[in-house]
Amino acid sequence: QIARIVRKCQELPGQELFAYVDDAGRVRDVKSNDVNQYLQQITGDSFTAKDFRTWAGTVLAATALREFEKFDSQAQAKKHLVQAIEHVAERLGNTKTVCRKCYVHPLILDSFLDGSLVKLLQMKAEDELKHISHLRPDEAAVMGMLQQNLKRRAKPGVRLISGRSIRGG
Repeated sequence: QIARIVRKCQELPGQELFAYVDDAGRVRDVKSNDVNQYLQQITGDSFTAKDFRTWAGTVLAATALREFEKFDSQAQAKKHLVQAIEHVAERLGNTKTVCRKCYVHPLILDSFLDGSLVKLLQMKAEDELKHISHLRPDEAAVMGMLQQNLKRRAKPGVRLISGRSIRGG
């Protein structure tokens, strides 16, 4: 059945990969706006395809960086960070620069560089899996880290500069 569907898709005229035939028999390209409207309809929220790419990039980066738990210097840590971003870029089909800037939450990168990422992921995975059963363990861990960061940022007198919290006066 899948082969038949793929064959029909390939037989549609034009360069677009995703297209459909509307009720009037016309071939229509699937645009990003169509995808975003669909996502908003099925989630009941204002999610976009970029949100899903950002989530995927963030989880992929956290998972890749977890493999480099120990490092001897900041230079080695930065080398590992580059390797993880290369992995994310390959998986998302984008450049390293775009992935790092747009698709990986800075908390993951900062936590890796300060040496706390693996410990936070382990701790949060255990906590969050009790409450979030519909996520994979790696996703639950990342979700827990991000939620903890939001709570910390919401405290009066604490603000973030360059991804790090400082006390306001």
